[in-house]
Amino acid sequence: MTIVDVRILVEGASDVEVVSKALQGLALGSEYNITISAIIPTTNVEIAKSAAAGADLLIIATDADRVGRDLAERLYNELNEMVGHVERMKLPLGHDLEHVDVELVRKELRNTLVRAGLKSLQVLPGYMEIRKELLDVKGKYDQLANDYEALYKEHEELQRKYEELHAEYTRLRSENDGLKELLDKKSKPVKIEDAWKGLFPAEPVPEERILAMAVEKLGLAGKILVGQGYIFAEDESLIEELLKTVYLSLAVREEPEGKEEPKPQKPPEERPPAPEPEETNIVENPELKPDEIERLLKGVGDE
Repeated sequence: MTIVDVRILVEGASDVEVVSKALQGLALGSEYNITISAIIPTTNVEIAKSAAAGADLLIIATDADRVGRDLAERLYNELNEMVGHVERMKLPLGHDLEHVDVELVRKELRNTLVRAGLKSLQVLPGYMEIRKELLDVKGKYDQLANDYEALYKEHEELQRKYEELHAEYTRLRSENDGLKELLDKKSKPVKIEDAWKGLFPAEPVPEERILAMAVEKLGLAGKILVGQGYIFAEDESLIEELLKTVYLSLAVREEPEGKEEPKPQKPPEERPPAPEPEETNIVENPELKPDEIERLLKGVGDE
C-alpha cells in the first residue's frame, strides 16, 4: 500500500519536543500506514508553504486559545490548496515537556488522524466516481492511441505511395512537356477553308474529296493528310503546292472553249420535221468529276 506522507506544523521548538514525545507511543506505520516526514516549528506563512508543499496530510498543531485558533485558520487558508488535506490539532495550554500530559497529546494526535481518515471517507464516493471516469477516459485514451498508431502507419504508407506517384507524375510531366515542345515545332493541322482562302480568297473552296484525290494522284500520300475539313503536312510548302496545283487544274477545266464563227444563213427550205435533238448535258458551272480531275492532274504532272 502507498505510504501516506504526514507533516505537522507547530508554533515553536518546545512544541516539537512535545509532539515527538507523543509520537513515540504510536505505531503509525502499522496502524495507519502513514509516516511523519517532518515536524515544522514556524508561524511564518512562506516557510510553512515551502515545508508543507506536496504533503498528503498536513496537521496544524497550535494552542487551544484564541491566538492559536487564529494562527491555525490563517495557515489553513494559505496551505489548503497546496496539500491533499489539512487538519487542525489542539495542544493543551502550558505544554512544556516537564508538565504536559504526553498521553493527552498522543490521544489528540490519534483523534486528529482518525478525523482526517473519516473526512476522507466522506469524499470517497466522489473519489470513486472520479476514478471510474478516469478509467473510462484511460480506456478511451488507449483506444485512441491504438487508432492513432494504425492511422500513423496508414499515413506512412500513403505518404510512400504519394511520393511514388509524385515521382511518376514528375516524369510524365517532363515527357509531356518534351512532346509538347516537339509538337509546337511541327506544323499543325489547318482548316482547308483557311488554307485555300489564304491563297485564293476570291475562289470557292474545292471539295475535300478533290484534295484527297489530288494527294493520291500526285504521290503525296503520307506527306499530306486530308480529312474532317483539315489538311496537314510537316512541310507547309507541300500544302501550298498542292492547293496551287488543284487551283490550276480547276482553272484549266473551267476555261471556255473557242466560239465558232457564225455561218451565212440560207433561206429556209421546207423540210420534213427533224427528229428532236438529244438533250446535251451542259451545266452552268460544271462540277469537276473524279475521272476529269485525274486526267487534268496527270496532264499537269506531265508538264
